[in-house]
Amino acid sequence: MRTFFIVLSLLVIGFAQGAPKPPNIVFVLSDDHSYPFLGCYGRPEMKTPHLDQFAAEGMKFHRMFTGAPQCVPSRATFLTGRSPVACRITRFSSPLPRDEITYPEILKKDAGYFVGVLGRSYHLDGSGRGPPSTARVFEANQLQTFKERFDYVDATGQETIPATMKAFFDQRPKDQPYYLWVNFSDPHHPWNSGTNPPDPAKLNVPGSLPDLPGVREDLSHYEGEIEHMDGDFKRVLDIIKERAGLENTLIIFTGDNGMAFPSGKGNLHDPGLNVPLLVWWPGVIQPGTESRALISGEDVAPTCLEAAGLPVPTRISGKSFLPLLRGQPFEPRQHIFAERGPHGSSTFDENVKASGVDYSRAVRSDRYKLIYNVTPSHIYSPVDSAGDPSWQDIVKAHEEKQLASEFETLWFTSPRAIYELYDLESDPNELRNLAGQPDMQDIELKLKEALQEKMILDFDYLPLPLALPPRKKAGSRKQTPEKDPSREKQFIQKDTDKDGVLNWQEFSKGRGQADAEGWFKARDQDGNGTLSREEFVTGKVSNPPKKS
Repeated sequence: MRTFFIVLSLLVIGFAQGAPKPPNIVFVLSDDHSYPFLGCYGRPEMKTPHLDQFAAEGMKFHRMFTGAPQCVPSRATFLTGRSPVACRITRFSSPLPRDEITYPEILKKDAGYFVGVLGRSYHLDGSGRGPPSTARVFEANQLQTFKERFDYVDATGQETIPATMKAFFDQRPKDQPYYLWVNFSDPHHPWNSGTNPPDPAKLNVPGSLPDLPGVREDLSHYEGEIEHMDGDFKRVLDIIKERAGLENTLIIFTGDNGMAFPSGKGNLHDPGLNVPLLVWWPGVIQPGTESRALISGEDVAPTCLEAAGLPVPTRISGKSFLPLLRGQPFEPRQHIFAERGPHGSSTFDENVKASGVDYSRAVRSDRYKLIYNVTPSHIYSPVDSAGDPSWQDIVKAHEEKQLASEFETLWFTSPRAIYELYDLESDPNELRNLAGQPDMQDIELKLKEALQEKMILDFDYLPLPLALPPRKKAGSRKQTPEKDPSREKQFIQKDTDKDGVLNWQEFSKGRGQADAEGWFKARDQDGNGTLSREEFVTGKVSNPPKKS
C-alpha cells in the first residue's frame, strides 16, 4: 500500500511539472488608431521600426474591428467579450456595471494572476466630467469599481508609464503570472507629440478622404503621433524584459477605435472601426504570419482566457482566435457588429450634431456592410477635429461647390440615409450607398437579419431593422410601384446637368459596363434613351436583368 501511494504521489508531481505554465499577458492599447497606419501595413512614409519588428516576429491581422468607434464602449467590449449594448455602456460617460465581469478578473480569480492597468485613462469608471449631481450618484452607489476589480490601478498618463510599470512589477508577487493592460494616449487628438512627422506632400491620402492641403497637414501630424508612440512601445517591451522576461509572454497590440477624421472616430465606416492588431507569443506564433479573418473586439477576452487554460463563460459572445495564433484550423466568424451612441459628455438639445449624439448600428461581412442610422436628421460633423484644417478645407470645398459628389452625399446630405449598404470589394472606401437598389435586395435582407439577431440577443433598446410588412386592405386596388426615397437622392446626385433626366453617361458613372447596360435598359420603360425621375426612383422594375 505504501508503494502505491509513493507511485501515485510521483505521478501527481509529474503531471504538475508537465502542466503548461499559463502565459503572462500584456494588452497594449493605442488611442484612436486606424488601420493601416503603421509602416508594416504599407505606409512607407511612417517610421515605426519597433512595432514593425514586433509584427515581423509575431502575427499581423488586417481585419480587426472594435465594438464601437468610441473609447468607452470599445474598451468595455475588449474587457468583457460582449457588445457595448449587452454590457450596458453605450453612453460614453457610463461606468461599467459591477455585475459585468471582466476577463482579467477571471484570470485573477480562477488562475491566480496579478492584474493591473496603467497609462492614460482606462475609461470604464465613468468619464469624471459630469455635474455635481452626477458625482453624488457615483459616490452614493459606489459606481467606480476598478480598484476593487484589479490589483493595481493607475491612470496618470502615457508619460508616467515607465514609473507605473516599475510600481506594478514591484508589487507583483514573485513567480505569479500577471496580466497588464497598458494604455497609450497617442494618437488621440490633438496631434502634437510627433517631433519629425512625415512630409505632408509625400504621404498617401486614403480614398475615404478628399486630397486637400488641410487633410494632408492633419494626416502628417497624426502619423507623427504614431511614430512617437512607437518609441514608447519599445520602452514598454524593454521594461517587461528587464523585470519579468519575455519568455512565455503573450503580448497583444491593438487600437481602441479609429482616427478622429471624417468617417473615422464616431463613425461606423471602416476608418472608425478597423484598427491594427499585432500579436506576439514566442514559441507559439509562427513569426511573420498574417490573417485576413474577421476579428471583433469581443474576441480578445475569450482568446486570452483560453490561452490561460480557462473555460470561456457562456455569457461572452466573442469568438476565440487562439487556434489562429497556434496555426491550427480555424472557422472564422461570418459577421462583426458595432454600435454608436452618445459621445463624451454631450447632452441632447435642438442644436445637437451627430458628433455629439448619434444612434446607429452596423453589421459587416467579408464583402458587404450595412449601417442602420436611427437618428439621420442629426447634421454630420467629425468627432474631436471639426476645428482642424482637414474639416475646414472640406467645408470650404463644399461651400465653393468644389467637393467631389461622393463626399457631398456622405457628409452634407440632410437627413442622412437611414440605411447604408456598401460593396467593400468594389467600393472599399464606402462612398457609393447601394441600399434600396433592387439588385441588392437579397444581400441587404441577409445583413438586416444578421443585425436583427444580434440586437435581439443583446437586448438592444433601438427599434429593430425588420418589422412585419403592412397589411393590405381588403379590396384595395393594385398600387403603382412605390418610390424609393434613397433613389430620389441618387437621382439628384447623378443628374449633373440638372435637366430632369439621366442620360447614359450620368447613369453609368461608377458602375460596371455590363451591370449599367442591363439596368439602364430595364428602367428605360419608354425606350427613349434617357431615364426620367419616375423611371429611376421606382422601387420595382418589371424585368430586372439576371445576375451573371
